Formats: sequence, C-alpha cells, structure tokens
Amino acid sequence: MMNRFVNSGLAVVLTLGMMGVSAAQAPTTPQPSQPVTKLDSTDREFLNDAAHSGALEIQASKVALEKGRHADVKAFAQKMIDEHTKVAQKLSELAKSKGYEIPSDPSMMQKAKLKMLDVRDDSFDEAYAKEIGVSAHEDAVKLFEKASSEAQDPDVKQFATETLPSLKHHLEEARKLQQTVAPAKQ
Repeated sequence: MMNRFVNSGLAVVLTLGMMGVSAAQAPTTPQPSQPVTKLDSTDREFLNDAAHSGALEIQASKVALEKGRHADVKAFAQKMIDEHTKVAQKLSELAKSKGYEIPSDPSMMQKAKLKMLDVRDDSFDEAYAKEIGVSAHEDAVKLFEKASSEAQDPDVKQFATETLPSLKHHLEEARKLQQTVAPAKQ
C-alpha cells in the first residue's frame, strides 16, 4: 500500500517536472508590444531576420575574442561587436516605434552554427573569418539590399538603405581577414 503511494507521488512529481522542462524549452516567439498593424509581413520578416543576423555576429564575435589566436581576428571581432550593437539598438528602436518587438538572439539554425564554431580549436580563426566574417555578411548584404528596394514602410526602407554601406564595408574587411588567416596552401 505504501509502495503504491510512493509510486503515485513519484509519477506526479515527474509529470510536473516534465511540464516545467517543456515550458522552459518552448521556443519564444517575439510578441508584438501592441497590435502590429503598421508593418506588412515582409517588413516584419526583415526586422526579425536583421535582428537574428546581428545577434549571430555579436555572439560569434564574443566567442572570437576568447578563442581567436590572430590579433586581426580579435580586432575584427571587437569592431563587429561595437558596430553591430549600435545597429541592433537602432533596429530595436525602429521596431518598437512600429509597435513590434524583435528577437534578441540568433535563430535556431544560427545557434547551431555558433555551437559548431565554438568547438573549433586550431581552425577557429579561419572558420570565424569564413562563416561569420564572409558568409554571414554576404547574407546580411543580400537581406539589406532587398529591404532597401522592397520595404513598404519608409522608415524600414531608410534603415536598410543607411545600414547597407557599413555591411558592405564589413564584408570587404572580412574577405581581407579571411585571406590573412587562411592557412598557406602547399
């Protein structure tokens, strides 16, 4: 009889515990701070994608400050943290002015990319330059080019247009960095 009560109690505790775990693991979706009627879905998608992109570059660059071996990698990483943090702040203010809240973390796919980057040791600098420096900036440039020509909201379009030149400059710098840290081919 006592054993049945213990087993029942254990089942209840495990069930409640699993409910807490599943709630904690539930993906969080950005919720509008007020009804989102001011932006069309394409503009909201741009804001989300731009926020994810910036968060990826900031977080990966923080890892680069710790794991990077080459001085140029660390300098580039610090610049990306500084500049993308400023852009993220402007992006957040823009979104809030439109009644929309943007995500503050990379997307799930980008988080996986961060994990893969973080496990690198000797090849970290090269991987960071390629994946975050070049590849992520190529994606960001495409994203901002599209928004600068297709965004419906004039403020979103202006933000994309004004941010695009610095992203293109980051891409140029990343390509140079990639050349610097690439292992010599024999």
